Amino acid sequence: MKKKPTLLGATLLVAGTSIGGGILGLPVITAAGGFLPASLLFFLCWLFMAATGLLFVELFLWSQKETNIVSMAKMNLGRVGQVIAWLLYLFLFYSLTVAYLSVGGKLFYDFLDLVNFGIRPILGIFLFLLLAAPFVVVGADAVGKINVLFMGGLFVSFLIFIVLGAGEVKSSHLAHVDFSASLIALPLIFTAFAFQGTVPTLTNYLKRDIAKIRLAIVLGSGLSFLFYMTFEVVILGSLSIESLNEALRLGETAIYPFKQVVGKPWLVRVGEAFVFFAVITSFFGVTLGLFDFLSDGLKIKKDVRGRFLLALLVFGPPTLFSGLYPNLFLNALRWAGGIGCALLLGLLPIVMVAAGRYWHRFKGPYRLFGGRVLLLILTLFIVFELYQMIYNFFV
Repeated sequence: MKKKPTLLGATLLVAGTSIGGGILGLPVITAAGGFLPASLLFFLCWLFMAATGLLFVELFLWSQKETNIVSMAKMNLGRVGQVIAWLLYLFLFYSLTVAYLSVGGKLFYDFLDLVNFGIRPILGIFLFLLLAAPFVVVGADAVGKINVLFMGGLFVSFLIFIVLGAGEVKSSHLAHVDFSASLIALPLIFTAFAFQGTVPTLTNYLKRDIAKIRLAIVLGSGLSFLFYMTFEVVILGSLSIESLNEALRLGETAIYPFKQVVGKPWLVRVGEAFVFFAVITSFFGVTLGLFDFLSDGLKIKKDVRGRFLLALLVFGPPTLFSGLYPNLFLNALRWAGGIGCALLLGLLPIVMVAAGRYWHRFKGPYRLFGGRVLLLILTLFIVFELYQMIYNFFV
């Protein structure tokens, strides 16, 4: 008997897509600004990304058939819009793949203590690929089955880490406030709430029930917000700004300074398990999406020869970049969020909705409130984020 779609399932789909390996870099990059400014940025980004998610709902409901971001760009902005969406999609997903390969490879490299054998970090990346890539190449069914196990590990290790790590929190560490320094984290926080690629799936899963779709987006992204805030409290409350700034300089995750400062090996092991599960589940989602996107866009059949070619296209360039620059995790995530997420999942839906509403005069069963005023506010927020990304790059 076929299962009926549930609001809980849809909510977890949104939350599960948002919560990923990016969480590991958030405390490191938000430390300079402090907990309060970080909380404000998380809240604003949550509201913004929930709004653009709802704009995607409006866009997808203009069409009676299943669609995706690239086809909607062509429908609203023509061939030029389609090409821009294509390029932004590739930039975003390749950047994320580089980030997860970098940290996944380092996990294996450190766990096997390969540095003592004089072996280059690229071997750790190959070992991570050897574990994860075959599932992606086989397809969504294989990923779905193994991902249930890894998602279970992710939530269990997170809960254990939070409960046990709460005892290390010092309120004095959370008192630091520097709003100007906090803005460097804005691009990465964008990435933390990236779920919009699931809106077509969500729309079909909930049988185009608008009330349930809206609620799933708000609740799912809200659950992500609570998840991130809890992790921020434990990490920022446990570690000094100096130790987190050192991790930022080295391009490390939040677990690196935690390992150096907290003298509890068992707690560090739980943290490392959480890192592994967060990275591999994110890697599965990103690379599977890229695999299917390239297969559809380049018209490559998923036979043996086609899957081999797609594997080279999906894993080849990111492996090269990660091997040459093994500490790219934070920078890759910042570029993914600051440019990829901001343009593809932030600005593009605003422009598409404006063109569809006020130029093409498309009508549909749902329209996000706020009209031109809301679209202008959302645009200004994106412009500010892009300015911060460019400013921080040159300063």
